[in-house]
Amino acid sequence: MEIDHVGVAVKSLEESVKTYVQALGLTLRSVSVNPDENVRVAFLDAGGASVELLESTSPDGVIARFIERRGEGLHHICLRVERLDEALIGMRAKGVQLVGEESRASSTGGRVAFVHPRSAHGVLIELIEGERGSR
Repeated sequence: MEIDHVGVAVKSLEESVKTYVQALGLTLRSVSVNPDENVRVAFLDAGGASVELLESTSPDGVIARFIERRGEGLHHICLRVERLDEALIGMRAKGVQLVGEESRASSTGGRVAFVHPRSAHGVLIELIEGERGSR
């Protein structure tokens, strides 16, 4: 496994992108909308991994609820795995609680699954299948 990206929940994508580009020197790679998740997403290059900024497009969206409870900040860490189904079988066998039972299609065309924060010391872990650069 390797870190693919770190997801950050933000109130304003525009303001956050300015901060990450102008103040931190990261490069904006893409901005997109995922209507299924009610979220606007910006990916920024950060060396061997990326930063994913997540802004809710709905007041009752997952990211809006997250920010309401916890404020802006770290939402998840995404780890890249070669074979997602095998990784999930191994984790279940070790008692790891997943969010949902099956992997699903991601907004970028790959497959993803999530480890519940209860099984990762309070951190939501996203698992994504594929080779680096497929995002």
